[in-house]
Amino acid sequence: MAQRGTPHFHNTEGLARIEIGAKEFQCVGARPPFDHPHVFLDMGHDTEIVCPYCSTLYVFSPALSHGAANPPSAVFEVEHA
Repeated sequence: MAQRGTPHFHNTEGLARIEIGAKEFQCVGARPPFDHPHVFLDMGHDTEIVCPYCSTLYVFSPALSHGAANPPSAVFEVEHA
């Protein structure tokens, strides 16, 4: 069985809006070392949510695969030990 971890996204580019292929995810703000606390966000039944730390608007897009983003550069790759 395939494991799907919690996707992480960042907004280093300072975009007003990022489309993502997940309703549960973590926002890290900008890339480290300029990140904010990695906060878990859950859209629930909604299709968008604003990060309370960096005010990035994340919009769910069912056209994107799980963990993908538009722009693709907003995906934050988590390094596992």
